[in-house]
Amino acid sequence: MAARILVVDDIPANVRLLEAKLMAEYFEVITASDGQSALDIAEKEMPDIILLDVMMPGMDGYEVCSLLKSNPKMRHIPVVMVTALSEVSDRVRGLEVGADDFLTKPLNDVALFARVRSLVRLKMMTDELRVRQEASSRFGSIGSHELDDEDEIANAHILLAESNDLTASKIINFLTELDHKVDHARESRTVIDLGQENSYDLFIVALDLGGEDGLRLCSQLRAHEETRHVPILLVLEEENLSQLAKGLDIGVTDYLVKPIDPNELRARCKTQIKRRRYHDRLTDMLKKSVALAYTDPLTGVFNRRYMNAHLDRAIMEIAETAKPVSTLMLDIDHFKKVNDTFGHASGDEVLKVLAKRVTDAIRDFDMLARYGGEEFVVVMPSATTEQAFAVAERLRARVADTPIGIPGSAEPLTITISVGVATTSDPMEIADSLLDRADTALYEAKALGRNCVCVEHSGSKNAGHTLGIQ
Repeated sequence: MAARILVVDDIPANVRLLEAKLMAEYFEVITASDGQSALDIAEKEMPDIILLDVMMPGMDGYEVCSLLKSNPKMRHIPVVMVTALSEVSDRVRGLEVGADDFLTKPLNDVALFARVRSLVRLKMMTDELRVRQEASSRFGSIGSHELDDEDEIANAHILLAESNDLTASKIINFLTELDHKVDHARESRTVIDLGQENSYDLFIVALDLGGEDGLRLCSQLRAHEETRHVPILLVLEEENLSQLAKGLDIGVTDYLVKPIDPNELRARCKTQIKRRRYHDRLTDMLKKSVALAYTDPLTGVFNRRYMNAHLDRAIMEIAETAKPVSTLMLDIDHFKKVNDTFGHASGDEVLKVLAKRVTDAIRDFDMLARYGGEEFVVVMPSATTEQAFAVAERLRARVADTPIGIPGSAEPLTITISVGVATTSDPMEIADSLLDRADTALYEAKALGRNCVCVEHSGSKNAGHTLGIQ
């Protein structure tokens, strides 16, 4: 896995040793010898991960990490503190200032490389979401201040997989005191079932589940779509640390060594819950951005751009399905009078109600789009001309027979629509051509007095059923 790593240490021999080890694993390495240089280089080079010594003259690693995490540009760079300090309090302090892990010298190479690969994977996934969200969003990215609020880590829903009831009770009591909701499971099967039924912020998984392999459970959680992106905190004994590298490689995001220190548990849970919620927020904003790009904000149906792409695909599929594609182009009759008489708010209400009625009248796999103004298009895969005409006529009658309540009018307003129908069985026909033919049929319906459906057959206009003019 290619990645750029910034190694920060004031002792040249330590830097050279780490640099040699990392380069042997094909990582790109850049170095800094003090805290200020590390900050400057990090902002300029934007490394994928930072290995940061704690005990440095002047600015120590805790201060450097705190400054990195307070900078919106660099806050998402994973930081691993590398130090000779081994007390739990030192580790907790590092986690509290934003470090993703705290490794004690002398370093275990296998564990180091596994941790680096794990954090790089997480960063790359988050970076990809951020890039996609920022590229598609018209509102920009998430503000940095939003990630510092305590409510970002409050009221988390956690699933604990632990077969030892005494250990489970201690963990549950401590997390409950932090206002988190904790579900407890003793078996892997229960964890998988709960994970698919509920939305969790964090899984805490014991390596030994009463004879079951906790790592196998972690692998299974990563294999299911519902649980794939939920952070996993692995709990293990110190003598089982040799298995940690394998756990990190299969998707474990963090770990905790027994006996469990409550403050370390709190700090690691905070980091992982924050990461989960940031990931969820990015995903949600990306979905909303995509929705905004392809839907009409007033009516909530697809917009013209998406409809064109969808219709192109539907026509091309005729080559495989040998089934026709029909389009309905419909227009609200005398819509300008609605706006002029009752105002644009009333006109907007008419458009929204019409979109709802059309959606209710068509099949689930048909697609409705707002074409522009008061015009809408329905794309109907696998629909013959006769079937499309029947749907259009049913829709026309339903609209005409059910008045719409609007602002500014004591009485419901009766509106009508005109509809043009066009069908193709040619996979080589382009979408614009089919739409032009539907538009031709629509104008024929208007010319015949409106409130009617007309069918276009490759240049031969045949009026369908025509009702009285409104």
